[in-house]
Amino acid sequence: MIKFIDPDHPFYRPLWIRLLIVALCVVWTAVEFYGGQMMWATIFLVVTAYAGAALLIFYKPKQAEEKGTGVGEEPK
Repeated sequence: MIKFIDPDHPFYRPLWIRLLIVALCVVWTAVEFYGGQMMWATIFLVVTAYAGAALLIFYKPKQAEEKGTGVGEEPK
């Protein structure tokens, strides 16, 4: 299944990047609400909730097995 946001991508590993993405979504949602654009505000509210859940609440970093501990690896 294709994910809207792939939290396993190395780009999302630093906490500050994940916080920045969610903060930008929150700001843009507020801009749309302030401008009276209820449809776009609702769309960005859903995007903000999804990004917050995927990048902050349910985020689980990769374990040591992905970093190449050498156990079970064959030489190339």
